[in-house]
Amino acid sequence: MQQGHGTVQAAGIHFSDIRLTHARHSCGDNRASIRDRRRRHELSARGAFQSNEFPACAPARIQYNLAIILLEWSLHVFDLSALAVSVRRCAAGLALSLLAAAGAAANTEELKLPDLGESSTSLFSSEYEHQLGRAWLRVFRSQAPTVDDPLMLDYLENLTYQLATHSQLEDRRIELVIVDNPAINAFAVPGGVIGVHNGLLLYAQTEDELATVLSHELAHLSQRHFSRGVEFQQKQQPLTLAAMLASLVLMATAGGDAGMAALSATQAAAQDSALRYSRSNEQEADRVGMQTMVDAGMDPHAAPAMFERMLQASRYSNASHIPEFLRSHPLSESRIADTRNRARQYPRQIRHTSLDYQLMRARAVMQLADTPEQAVERFRGELDGSPRSREAATYGLVLALTAAGRPDEASLRLDDIWSGDRNRIEYIIADAEIDMARNEPASAAKKLAEQLAVSPGNHPLTMAYANALMQSQQSHIAEQVLVEQSKRRPNDPGLWYLLAEVQGLSGNIAGLHQSRAEYFILNGILDEAQRQLEYALKLTQGDHYSTSRIKERLRYVAELREQMESF
Repeated sequence: MQQGHGTVQAAGIHFSDIRLTHARHSCGDNRASIRDRRRRHELSARGAFQSNEFPACAPARIQYNLAIILLEWSLHVFDLSALAVSVRRCAAGLALSLLAAAGAAANTEELKLPDLGESSTSLFSSEYEHQLGRAWLRVFRSQAPTVDDPLMLDYLENLTYQLATHSQLEDRRIELVIVDNPAINAFAVPGGVIGVHNGLLLYAQTEDELATVLSHELAHLSQRHFSRGVEFQQKQQPLTLAAMLASLVLMATAGGDAGMAALSATQAAAQDSALRYSRSNEQEADRVGMQTMVDAGMDPHAAPAMFERMLQASRYSNASHIPEFLRSHPLSESRIADTRNRARQYPRQIRHTSLDYQLMRARAVMQLADTPEQAVERFRGELDGSPRSREAATYGLVLALTAAGRPDEASLRLDDIWSGDRNRIEYIIADAEIDMARNEPASAAKKLAEQLAVSPGNHPLTMAYANALMQSQQSHIAEQVLVEQSKRRPNDPGLWYLLAEVQGLSGNIAGLHQSRAEYFILNGILDEAQRQLEYALKLTQGDHYSTSRIKERLRYVAELREQMESF
């Protein structure tokens, strides 16, 4: 089944020709190893995002960056031969010329940042940060492997919104992205974007420890550390550039040694100032994040416990294995002590182990396993733990056995844990996946429809139901279900991905192109989104409503392109 230049050669179209990684871990699909997914992503990213999709850098910025590169190179040349000194002086002289040219270019270019000295509240508006964050997320999705797991995403969204309700964050338009990476990391981007590596779930032992990291990232957002950081850099940059220019002049005229010493001192002072500012932000995020946890009814003592384990892990690792979280959130003994002392001011919360969280950890194990068989062995080795951990290990074993093509064994294991909670959505979906592994998708669809009648609109159930309908040759019904769900979750790439597949199978080719366009928009591949919309426009001539909507989306794509260029 192929598609070329907008003509469809078969009604049943899949996304096999899409040049973008879309890691799908829902419905137990874990047959590909993480190494294979990485390789597919690396290959697809090369073709998916062409150079004209990235906003062009301003000439002044290019000249400035080149100057810094040359400067740093000259600082690290330790050969004292006459030739090396001569080359080093030439590099420094060129850096000086570039800095001067950058300054002249900056004077003639229209700069979009406000004057120095404005308060951080006016430096970037919340709406600007929101647009900036969504633009960043589109680019990030195009380049990083992400996880499409409706169950895990639903869990993380609920936990994050629970914490955000008790945080100081005013703009709560939060967007979560799960990164398919075993590294221990999470991050926050201006505008309410929060990223979580699925590897973090393997490291955080309890829900409270995970909440520690999420609360910390929410604090970075609520305290607007990005905007304040830009303001800080703007205030520091004129002083740093002035000292750098003086050093370059000294190097290019009087000789190398004095100028090099002055440059080294200038860079060291700038780095020290930035480091102090970064540490101040981290301490503030620790304090504000802990208050969020307390207000949300979670145990603040989980924070020092989590940080202590991270620090211990970094001590016994070489530089390449230090947890990624520590690279952007540096820890120290004093910072952990401050966190521990702050936690002692609050009573310890007695919280039962969250089964919801333990089940999500099992899903993370599946996502990061090289093979289903490897996951089977791991979960078998965890069946002797506490009752909650044993139940989670059994659930993970069910997922692994299903993915390994052993549905009968998986069904027996599911019976061991399902009897106590027949309405748990994770188990209902696992049962449906077993039916599909047995080539009984109609049975799976029936069970999921019954549960959706009890929990209408539930996203994980809806996605599983649509997938079962598609597998049971009921694509028209699946399309109706997903179109309705897309109104609730218009920014969900996984939903548009599945909807496009369903529409291809149902013969709705114009709809397929529109859904593909929405998928590409969310992933920042605007040229491809435009092409898909143009294909759809050709197929809907005579349908005024459809053509009007498609033209509106084409205008939106053009606006996004202009917006990305402005950033």
